[in-house]
Amino acid sequence: MATSDLQRKAKEAFIDDHFELAIDLYSQAISLNPNDAELFADRSQANFKLCNFTEAVSDANKAIELDPTMAKAYLRKAKACIELEEYQTAKTALESGTSLARTDSRFIDLIKECDELIAEEAGELPKELPDKVTTSVVTPNDVLPAITLSNQKTTVSSTKPKYRHEFYQKSDEVVLTIFAKGIPADKIVIDFGEQILSVTINVPGEEAYHFQPRLFGKINPAKCRYDVMSTKIEIRLAKVDAVHWTSLEYSNNVATVQIINAPSGNQRPTYPSSKPKRVDWDKLEAQVKNEEKEEKLDGDAALNKFFRDIYTDADEDARRAMSKSFVESNGTVLSTNWKEVGSKKVEGSPPDGMELKQWEY
Repeated sequence: MATSDLQRKAKEAFIDDHFELAIDLYSQAISLNPNDAELFADRSQANFKLCNFTEAVSDANKAIELDPTMAKAYLRKAKACIELEEYQTAKTALESGTSLARTDSRFIDLIKECDELIAEEAGELPKELPDKVTTSVVTPNDVLPAITLSNQKTTVSSTKPKYRHEFYQKSDEVVLTIFAKGIPADKIVIDFGEQILSVTINVPGEEAYHFQPRLFGKINPAKCRYDVMSTKIEIRLAKVDAVHWTSLEYSNNVATVQIINAPSGNQRPTYPSSKPKRVDWDKLEAQVKNEEKEEKLDGDAALNKFFRDIYTDADEDARRAMSKSFVESNGTVLSTNWKEVGSKKVEGSPPDGMELKQWEY
């Protein structure tokens, strides 16, 4: 069936409120003509009707990419973003579309609505909180990970997708890795919203891969970035709030929210206390540091402390290098040079006079 016939039938299905059929027909048309912005814009509207808001945003983004002058694509993106409480992203889309549709009052009305919602969000606590939420304060020392890969990364996929993904986090960002090998950068499209992420990998001859989660917490799109590597895509999501994400994707069933109380600049960390008595934290901190400095360790304890100090002060690449070299060499090599060990397996290097043997069970 020709693209025009599929598009006509899809519009008829949409008018008759058969939105799922409309999406299926639009998808068939897109497979025949993947550069038609009109098809993506119309499928976005059908997705919106079915409350598939992240898919609606993704389709609108694709329509805008193909035709930046299409006013209705900006409008459909904005409406879906408002449903996802992505008010700033919606406002930005509306402002871009206003100049293209000067006679359409819907843009002005929705911009005013976004301004009100942004102001309300900034001045009030979240409208809804889960019934059972416990809040705990985490001091900066608790943020530091141990030298184990298990604390660094958490696998989040429950079904087996086309590409495996996993994430780990720090106080100010979440690092998401999608293991997609040998994908050209021009075949990858990534969009950041206030609380949504849209990843599309479209390799000719293969079914397109879409990953569009609504994220656990809000992010700052302007500070987010990604790198396409030979074996993976590394996406860095800048957190708006220093909150510990218990999962990558948003869920109504949140068991625990941990607020990371990380100091910035000259601001000193504060600690909860049930005593009314004032505590001289500067003096206490100096005392603790002096005790740590004078503490004498020997044997494995001293060696472990030495390695931990190196790990704590190292950058991310150095930490990855240490973990990889230590694990692959069976504890005989510890390297901080990721460029040296990242692309190859680290062989064991036993001390002089000894040899490395494989344990037999």
